[in-house]
Amino acid sequence: MFVFLLIQTLTAQEKVFTIENCVNTFDLDKKHTTEVGYQYWFADKDLLDGRTLKMSVVEPNKATHAPHKHLEDEFFFILEGSAEFFLDGKTVTVPPYTSLYCPPNIMHGIRNVGDTQLKYLVIKKYNRD
Repeated sequence: MFVFLLIQTLTAQEKVFTIENCVNTFDLDKKHTTEVGYQYWFADKDLLDGRTLKMSVVEPNKATHAPHKHLEDEFFFILEGSAEFFLDGKTVTVPPYTSLYCPPNIMHGIRNVGDTQLKYLVIKKYNRD
């Protein structure tokens, strides 16, 4: 009986992937507005196993939040604009087509230091408890 319930549980948790749910074209009507711009989730926590892909758009001279740290590591990829990246007490200003990595439990943050919108991708895997 236990094996049957385990198999039934695993089957219920499996997700069926189709061309429709595997392709996500940017749609401004589906953006999530923030205090400093907006975010668009290409893949949210529920798509797979906590892995996510998001685009953040930040207005000039703004930051999404103050430097912070969390359990998960993150990758950032600058698409447009000029970003100031804070990592563990140091900062660097970077142009488009720059990748940034933040290890787990390290203070970090990104700020738009340009006079145009900053657009960057965030790749992160949230822990699933």
